[in-house]
Amino acid sequence: MSERVFPSSKPTTATNGTTTTTNPSAPSNKSHLYNPTARPPYRPQPHNRHRRSRSGRSLCCCCCFWTILTLLLLLLIAAIAGTALYILYRPHRPTFSIPSLRIHRFNLTTSTDSSTSHVSTLLNLTIISKNPNSHLSFFYDPFTLSSFSTDVLVGNGTLPAFSLAKKNETSFRNVVISGSNDLDAESVNALRSDLKKKSGGVALKIELDTKVTVKVGSLKTKKVGIRVTCDDIKGAVPKGKTPTEAISSGSSNKCKVDLRIKIWKFTF
Repeated sequence: MSERVFPSSKPTTATNGTTTTTNPSAPSNKSHLYNPTARPPYRPQPHNRHRRSRSGRSLCCCCCFWTILTLLLLLLIAAIAGTALYILYRPHRPTFSIPSLRIHRFNLTTSTDSSTSHVSTLLNLTIISKNPNSHLSFFYDPFTLSSFSTDVLVGNGTLPAFSLAKKNETSFRNVVISGSNDLDAESVNALRSDLKKKSGGVALKIELDTKVTVKVGSLKTKKVGIRVTCDDIKGAVPKGKTPTEAISSGSSNKCKVDLRIKIWKFTF
């Protein structure tokens, strides 16, 4: 058997008189650098993320501020421009009137078994449109006319497109509104009760719907919808072939003109 030789742990004396101890079997310190069971030391996280989030928020707030400020300035400029144009041109709405309306036919019939009811109408009217402005001109699309009696549609008609220059007027005579419609029970009851009234005759309302473009000098606006409503018209139902004259209780037979602004599916 061979004998094992163990290194001596005795101190070794150097030539200069100093004593050093050599221990070659001592483990290296590198083996203690990694310990899988040891808990990693706490390292504080840098604050760069907080600084970035704060800078992003401040940038967003700054953009919102300048956007709101720009919108307010634009609204202020538009309001000033609108006020200046109003003072300079003094715009007025166009006027419409129906000086004459004749009822040629207004018949309400019901079948023998009372299952169906039918209304047949024929109206003849005169429409006058005026432009009271000295600096504005109006360009109208074709009109759609509707006749109502106690909110029941009894007739339809049309009116061609036309334009109105400054301080000008246009009249349309022999405008025909007619209808032949089947009615439900509620509409029949409303019309029948109105026809039985002896004071003033049947009540009528005429509505005109179209779009108009306004021209100021060389500037033209976009088309805007308008509705002209002529109500408080009453006339007796003709008993024979002779038409009856309807009379409006409004002042000078003037009609009301309203803007019809459409946003998405809603009309105001």
